[in-house]
Amino acid sequence: MIEKNYYNIKNQLPSHVSLVVVSKTHPASAIQTLYDLGHRDFGENKVQELMDKYALLPKDIRWHLIGHLQTNKVKYIVPFVHLIHSVDSEKLLAEISKQAQKINRVVELLLQVHIAQEETKFGLSEQELFSLYQQDVLKHYPYVRIRGLMGMATNTEDERQIRLEFSGLKRLFDQLHSYEISPHSMDILSMGMSSDYTIAIEEGSTLVRIGSSILGQRN
Repeated sequence: MIEKNYYNIKNQLPSHVSLVVVSKTHPASAIQTLYDLGHRDFGENKVQELMDKYALLPKDIRWHLIGHLQTNKVKYIVPFVHLIHSVDSEKLLAEISKQAQKINRVVELLLQVHIAQEETKFGLSEQELFSLYQQDVLKHYPYVRIRGLMGMATNTEDERQIRLEFSGLKRLFDQLHSYEISPHSMDILSMGMSSDYTIAIEEGSTLVRIGSSILGQRN
């Protein structure tokens, strides 16, 4: 079933859209099944679960941390994480750079922007996002490379609202292209999950995070 679901999704995606399979709460065996099909990008929400699976599974997997990240957990994933999607404060940005400097590694990340109506969602406000660029804050953190933005739409069946939120994030993404800050290359717009990835792609997403539509409902 996993194999069939995977190919159904994969074959729908345009060539410019990357797929991160959200494997949180699913066993390592499910990840291995997709790995054996050739898939390499997997997303986890929690640091401890990510570390446990990293220890068990092949080392060429590209691990994505997609959940809220606390500063005191940064040091555990900096040595191996492929992309951190959920950087939502300058404090977290600073900690990632600090821990990365200790091992002389540049860590790639996305800035998470709060686009949903729900207060429970994390993310930078539009004002906070632009202040990082306009005040040249990023130059203080040479051990991170910002690859783009991530956002989660409101959990609603109102497709119009979801579309407005995604199109708003795409607008911010396009605006940030006017800030030429080396080495930060804005080429990833991470938006869209199992319930709304088709809308996200229509609105400009270049990376979707899909779990339940491939691996089934979480435990």
